[in-house]
Amino acid sequence: MKLYPLKFNPILKERLWGGTKLKDVLNKSITSDITGESWELSTVKGDVSIVANGKLSGTSLQELIDDQAEALLGKSVVERFGTDFPILIKFIDAKQDLSIQLHPDDTLAKKRHDSFGKTEMWYIMDADANAELIVGFNKDVSKEEYAKSMQEDSLLDLLNYEKVKEGDTFFINTGKIHAIGAGVMLAEIQQTSDVTYRVFDFNRKDKEGNLRELHTELALDAIDYDKKDDFKVTYSKDTNAQNTMVDCPYFKTNFIEVTENFELDTTQRDSFTIFMCVGGEAVIKTEEGEVTLKKGETTLLPAITNKIQLQSKGAKLLEVTI
Repeated sequence: MKLYPLKFNPILKERLWGGTKLKDVLNKSITSDITGESWELSTVKGDVSIVANGKLSGTSLQELIDDQAEALLGKSVVERFGTDFPILIKFIDAKQDLSIQLHPDDTLAKKRHDSFGKTEMWYIMDADANAELIVGFNKDVSKEEYAKSMQEDSLLDLLNYEKVKEGDTFFINTGKIHAIGAGVMLAEIQQTSDVTYRVFDFNRKDKEGNLRELHTELALDAIDYDKKDDFKVTYSKDTNAQNTMVDCPYFKTNFIEVTENFELDTTQRDSFTIFMCVGGEAVIKTEEGEVTLKKGETTLLPAITNKIQLQSKGAKLLEVTI
């Protein structure tokens, strides 16, 4: 079956810390008041995205990859990842603070979990007044000092807090301790991995009255204890241009603000292309078909796409490739 720009049914996740912004701001079809995540593109086991538009409607992303890997993903992507989709795309709404956590690198994740690590980035779409993130430490910390803070329940004193507003972008490399704060809604782009080490959860209990599992010992050898200022992403915001935000081994992300018809030549791009709409509305046209993207929607364009036309009078898009 011929490939075309694909949209998928969101996979909605209730979370202890979730809220209503995915419904109220992004118009997701949600009845719950604690929906924290909308998985837009996923092949995580048990949570595989299903096509929502066109003749392939009802087909899973994994089925498409298994059937047309190179056409969909790109030859170089297949050579590197096989038929594993290498990226997980989400929108996240935090009504309450998320747990403080970190992710192991590829080497440690492979050894312990037979998984990739999790490098990720965040684009802030909405933030309440004084909303903030936790990213890294506020000073260099030794493993012993960290372990002592866990015993004394004083970890929060060692952490770095960042006030945020719409458009702020953060790159979270493996080992960096982090948490999304209350009042933040964001777009998340990450390696396909669900390996997370939770180290502190504000002593909250789930609906059954249980404390959530912590991964204190596993985290000790995975944490980067050095204070670093490498997380805040600075990027240009030229209109009708591909403004580089993140270019790492796992994904490349550009910010594009479309105010008129704008064409991308992707003839030399040996990768799929993802567009996440983080503001406004745009029509995305290719030789294979077209889709309309509204704020909070995502599309996957196959690697066979050679030219992409973006049409809008005011849309903000994140363009993601490998």
